[in-house]
Amino acid sequence: MGTHHPLAIIGGGLGGLTAARVLHLNGISAAIFELEASAAARGQGGMLDIHEESGQKALHAAGLHEGFLKIVHEGGQAMRVVGTDGTVHVCEGDDGTGGRPELDRGDLRDLLVNSLPDGTVHWGRKVTGARALGGGRHEVTFADGSAITTDLLIGADGTWSRVRPLLSDATPAYTGISFAETDLYEAAARHPRSAAVIGDGFFLGLGGRAGLLAHRETDGSLHVYAARVADEGWLDTIDFTDRAAATTAVLAHFEGWHEDLRALVADADTIAPRRIHALPIGHRWERIAGVTLLGDAAHVMSPFAGEGANLAMLDGAELAAAIAAHPGDTEAALTAYEQALFPRSAASATESAASLDAMFGDRGLERMVEFFAPRPAVG
Repeated sequence: MGTHHPLAIIGGGLGGLTAARVLHLNGISAAIFELEASAAARGQGGMLDIHEESGQKALHAAGLHEGFLKIVHEGGQAMRVVGTDGTVHVCEGDDGTGGRPELDRGDLRDLLVNSLPDGTVHWGRKVTGARALGGGRHEVTFADGSAITTDLLIGADGTWSRVRPLLSDATPAYTGISFAETDLYEAAARHPRSAAVIGDGFFLGLGGRAGLLAHRETDGSLHVYAARVADEGWLDTIDFTDRAAATTAVLAHFEGWHEDLRALVADADTIAPRRIHALPIGHRWERIAGVTLLGDAAHVMSPFAGEGANLAMLDGAELAAAIAAHPGDTEAALTAYEQALFPRSAASATESAASLDAMFGDRGLERMVEFFAPRPAVG
């Protein structure tokens, strides 16, 4: 049967790490099993805006808010919205009062990993399956042939969760949006034109049911998502192992855009494909003893409301708090957690889907300008 762990978390992303940290603060040990070989095995993606009502709430619960403030990207809340001709329609600076400070996902993950006791995260453990053993216990098997058993199994293993099938038959569906992700390294020195276009924070260029979404990273690079409404198979028609050919193929869908905007793809140092998937809005499951989900495993949605990482962290903190509040009664803890989880995630998924439709509809630019434009003072 393998090693037994009273509480096992599958997935060492932000949600799983937050859960383990809050459990640790409450004197409860957890074992995390993570696919990646180490904390430094790969880059963790782009910038995140951490919301006061969710991500920051979770960091307070984890006792890490002061550490979070030290890694905030100053200026990261600045924003520009432009049209395909390069005209700037919205331009906001970062005065530090926006309530959603930006930071590097990798820095946040490091903060969480370093807050846990040594040995909490078991690296290089790729899950191949999970099954119920009865009485609320479960077995998890790994690609290296090993297995564990656990009294409480938490699926924090993302979009294609191996734990979710224990609870739900739902699978993520393609949303109709595909990205070609690019990076422009050492932007100030090597890509000054693109650095000037993006500015200090978030950038959004829209038109023709397509968009260029970008951030300035804390290391001085630019991370760009060339997004478009596309058939699910579109990315399969592009050879992303040939950067020049991939760049040409992607830019064919941005004909007529200003050359300064096209340069965000044309001059990129990397390019990679990414399809956007989502679970059905309102995804939920019946209570099954000894297992639950958090983060994308529970409610993966499109990224256009900026909620994914924030919800995962809040899920982790709320789940851990519920476990601590119901000592010896796992089912009461999971019931309390899920009663709050389901409506919260449904509301965010609804907002995310609406943002996708607004951003990539026929009036995408106009609707985003209306959304972000400063509101007149009242009274």
